[in-house]
Amino acid sequence: MRRAVFLALLLALASFGAHAADPQPFARGSWAKLSAAHAGKPTVIHFWGLTCAPCLVEMPQWGKLSKERPDLRLVLIAADPQQQEAERVSATLAKAGLGGVESWSFTDRFYERLRYEIDPAWAGELPRTAMIAADGTVTVLPGVADLAQVRAWLDTQSKSRP
Repeated sequence: MRRAVFLALLLALASFGAHAADPQPFARGSWAKLSAAHAGKPTVIHFWGLTCAPCLVEMPQWGKLSKERPDLRLVLIAADPQQQEAERVSATLAKAGLGGVESWSFTDRFYERLRYEIDPAWAGELPRTAMIAADGTVTVLPGVADLAQVRAWLDTQSKSRP
């Protein structure tokens, strides 16, 4: 009996370190995988970073929008120039109310290559939001996103669905 309790405690402690909300590693080829997974579905992809002060200020607003709009298919990509600890990224997202949102984090030291795969014209400024319509049309919002514009885009996407 004692042994079973001890084993259960060990298993619980081992699983405590693994966070369901830890970001997926964003490496070479991840953009193609992410794009394929969301193809044909209106998706908002928000690029942010722990080293970006405006990003950290606006993250709680994204958390509110995510709760307010169940039709928002949101993907968050931590695109810091230097790789960040998954635990810090997860904690920041959880604090902003975004713990359950699909998230990724740059893991390639050559982050320029990752940015180039996403958009060859992107110089790396953060924050940045890409709204991808079901037909693949991309609308980019550089800087802090106007969430009223995101809401209007979502409304348009809802009306265009069969």
